[in-house]
Amino acid sequence: METDTTPHSPAPSERTGPLDGITVVEVANWVAAPSACAMMSDLGANVLKIEPLQGDAMRGMFRPAQSRRQGTIDTGFHLDNRGKRSVAISIDKSEGAGLVRRLVADADVFVTNLMPKRQVRFGLDPAAIHKVNARIVHATLTGYGTIGPDANRAGFDVTAFFGRGAVIESMATQGQDAPYPRPGQGDHIAGLSLLAAVLSALRLVERNGVGQVVNVSLFGTSVWTMSTDLSAVLVDGREPTKRDRRHMTSALANRYLCQDGRWILLNMPDAQWWVKFCEAISNVTLAEDPRFQTPKGRYDNMPELVDAVSEVLVQKTLSQWMGIFDRAGLIVGPAASLAELATDEQAAATDLFPTITVAGEGIRTVAVPFGIQGAHIAPRGAGPDVGQHTAEVLSALGLTSEEIGRLVDDRVILESANSAPV
Repeated sequence: METDTTPHSPAPSERTGPLDGITVVEVANWVAAPSACAMMSDLGANVLKIEPLQGDAMRGMFRPAQSRRQGTIDTGFHLDNRGKRSVAISIDKSEGAGLVRRLVADADVFVTNLMPKRQVRFGLDPAAIHKVNARIVHATLTGYGTIGPDANRAGFDVTAFFGRGAVIESMATQGQDAPYPRPGQGDHIAGLSLLAAVLSALRLVERNGVGQVVNVSLFGTSVWTMSTDLSAVLVDGREPTKRDRRHMTSALANRYLCQDGRWILLNMPDAQWWVKFCEAISNVTLAEDPRFQTPKGRYDNMPELVDAVSEVLVQKTLSQWMGIFDRAGLIVGPAASLAELATDEQAAATDLFPTITVAGEGIRTVAVPFGIQGAHIAPRGAGPDVGQHTAEVLSALGLTSEEIGRLVDDRVILESANSAPV
């Protein structure tokens, strides 16, 4: 009798999150650091989001989605704050900062995007936090790092990641407008960097029992993102050549306009794929042209070759070419729109769009970009209202209802109208 050696895949009710039992205290706003904490929540962590009384500046910042049932939905905030509990505390007041330190005393991870000088001002710097919890991971995400001349320089991903990190300048085509990034792109890459650093630090705490200090910056993350080009520049100091479509190093590593105004992207090693490409487009003239017989000939005559390929590919639609090239086994892809991405069959098949419930309505959001077989990694709920869990969390900390009421009156904390009963 054969034995089934297939790994057991637990039912959803049996699965646990990799960070079950971990408590994270977040004092951060906008996108980058909160996105890392949202992923920790997806992994099972209990995330306490400490917000100012007016709420995270991210609330209502970006275009709201239009829902048939609920009207507008702040999808951007829910994306980066899903599954968290909101505790509204004014850390500008000493009593408020003291409450945060009390919450940190029983936590495993403290995440902030406060600049170093502000951390010291509020008593939330690594030294102060480790005085109340010697085993905690103190994680900071900044624009430019926690040391150096720009340690206290404010920066968003547009300036610190895309700008100072050379992404925009490297992508700009000579004589054309520099591209401007869409919201959150650099932030979410930095959030992944912060998640990796925190998970590594938790392993160190587990191993040696000593609290850790984690530093991630938008600037440093961008430097790593650009490192393929940058590694050469570090040696010889030469900027990589900027090439327009007609002067690429390979006609098969380029983009082409199709009949319907859509773009198709090719990315294949020239010498290995040229003959197969010509067969797929059924163009004998191009295949037999003496100028294009060798890799060197194709490189030396690149403008003419790109023009010739362009004349062929503009004769069919993107969908037609995708079918032809897929059947030929070529490495191509569409320049898809976001609306197309939202209905992508492969994205659906790999569960990239899980559902969360917002005000009684199920809406799709975006999953973390990784999975662990047998583990439960998924959004644990929508983003909270401002101060929704203030009373609940502070009561668990030992504060009486009278003390909570006084703190509300003194504008040290805020209770949401949707707060859970104490």
